[in-house]
Amino acid sequence: MSPRSASVNEELRRRSRERLLQAAVELVGERGYEATTLGAIADRAGSARGLVSYYFPGKRQLVQSAVHRLMHRTLEEALEREPRTEDGRERMARAIDAILGLARDQPVLMRQHMAGLLDAEGFMQCPEQRRLGELLGDTVARHGRTDATAGYPLLRSLLMGAVYAMVLPNVPLPLTVLRAELFERYGLDWESGAPPDPEGSGGAARDKDLSRFFSTERCRTDAPAARRPRRPGGQPK
Repeated sequence: MSPRSASVNEELRRRSRERLLQAAVELVGERGYEATTLGAIADRAGSARGLVSYYFPGKRQLVQSAVHRLMHRTLEEALEREPRTEDGRERMARAIDAILGLARDQPVLMRQHMAGLLDAEGFMQCPEQRRLGELLGDTVARHGRTDATAGYPLLRSLLMGAVYAMVLPNVPLPLTVLRAELFERYGLDWESGAPPDPEGSGGAARDKDLSRFFSTERCRTDAPAARRPRRPGGQPK
């Protein structure tokens, strides 16, 4: 049997990493961060325990990368859904609804993510986070009401604050209240984006199957540079 080519080996490594990211968000969402071990993640992904350490320095880095992957793919899906639009106000509404929707649908996962950002190790850069930063920066630039360089960190902070408020144990704020505040700040119509369910559930029902965000097909982040959104000025978070 002839040895595998470099391209085949690279594809196998990429697929292994995808499975680890998916397993991490699933298990942390089900059990919480402390109850999720690297061994359990490896088992769920069908990978050897040593392979986790090959890709990630530790559990915190793996979980942050996994949540940032989920966030950027969720945001990407919302921005590009049909009908496609280049309207900056509609794209801002979609971005806000995508992030608030994640906090509503994955409260345990997002609570653990916020706690991790406040941990001593704090925020850690990764490719998934950079893609999230690019998408949010492009959203601010297309919206055009504020300078993109200053507007991107502000949007990021406002969304983080809204997520924290939604997942705070015992006293969470409703999605509708936080959405109204953000929509007013950015001058958005309530019917833009994905309006909340009129029955008061806080938002339209969403598919909770996360597998599509961790596809074993080629990642969309490998798209040609011409299709990539504009970077905001300065270094993304």
